[in-house]
Amino acid sequence: MSGNIIIEAATGTWVVRAGGAVLGETQNALILHEDGYEDVVYFPRDDIAMAFLDPSDTTTTCPHKGEASYFSIQTKSMTLADAAWSYETPRDDVARIAEHIAFGDEKVTVEHV
Repeated sequence: MSGNIIIEAATGTWVVRAGGAVLGETQNALILHEDGYEDVVYFPRDDIAMAFLDPSDTTTTCPHKGEASYFSIQTKSMTLADAAWSYETPRDDVARIAEHIAFGDEKVTVEHV
């Protein structure tokens, strides 16, 4: 592992919502703990309604995780630009987050139910 990142299986059921719609629900979420940042819940891509997410041109690079690709979320009333991200080919020591998507917009709710 990168010295400052721990990934663990999240317990229970996790739900992500935006614009009144449930985008996904899973019992297979991962929680990524990274020094200096809030914990991030990663949902398996197979448990997300990908029809709500549109790939954007935005990318960022993390020295510990690799290159992130972003998605905008289409709701009934608005587009939430770059509200989700995924590491398609993460670095080997965080490979568990491959095929997972995280959400980080104030209009997106991620909750443990």
